[in-house]
Amino acid sequence: MDSKSILIAGVGGQGTLLASKLLGRLLPDLGYDVKVSEVHGMSQRGGSVVTYVRCGEKVYSPIIDKGGADIILAFEPLEAARWFEYLKPGGTIVLNTARTMPMSVLTGQEEYPEGVTEKLASLGAKVDALDALKAAEEAGSSKAVNIVLLGLLSRSFDIAEEKWLEAIESLVPPKFLEMNKKAFSIGRNA
Repeated sequence: MDSKSILIAGVGGQGTLLASKLLGRLLPDLGYDVKVSEVHGMSQRGGSVVTYVRCGEKVYSPIIDKGGADIILAFEPLEAARWFEYLKPGGTIVLNTARTMPMSVLTGQEEYPEGVTEKLASLGAKVDALDALKAAEEAGSSKAVNIVLLGLLSRSFDIAEEKWLEAIESLVPPKFLEMNKKAFSIGRNA
């Protein structure tokens, strides 16, 4: 059983908490020992948020040290850059390319940097990138970005798609289930 350390980074309001809950529900059912950290950061809409998920045969702590993440699941390009030092050499960044402008950009104090995705790849990361906002809107709701990204992330695991869908079914209200399944499928097959 391979161990994996996943750092989930985003902005408050993007659904990072549901993503970590879904992993925390899915992986134990498959025999993994799983530790999920509390959400760290400003979980109100707009603040930077990070959660750690570690899984393997036996995991003692959810904390991921710098250079220890196999995967960074980034809900926004600048969040991927902010947490890049936590990625193992040769690690993977699963990235939403849709930008969420920080307050400093919105107020005109700074400009959003160009070429963030390309810069991360040039530093040795494997980058699996998708405009998850556009994909979520295609699925039926901009709020499904997190599920699109989980679909993209699922390609990094040797876990049947049905197991992912079962975990989604266990956490998503029935009235949003079909839309979330579609969002997952779009991400997985992107």
